Amino acid sequence: MKPTLVCVEVRNGDIGKALKVFKSKVAKSGHIEELKNRREYTKPTTKRRLIKQKAIRENERLVLIQKLMNK
Repeated sequence: MKPTLVCVEVRNGDIGKALKVFKSKVAKSGHIEELKNRREYTKPTTKRRLIKQKAIRENERLVLIQKLMNK
């Protein structure tokens, strides 16, 4: 997903609120995540391995939650 351009309008000189809105828009747009990903090259096999590990952890977490809910 390509990050989109982020802009914020400052209303009534309230820079604090505008900064808060800007930070949330930047987080949602994916700019920070894109910068972190581009900092160094990650091989495709490493990407696939990380995705698989993340799915396994998520599945284990869901199984644990189901076990706790059924008790």
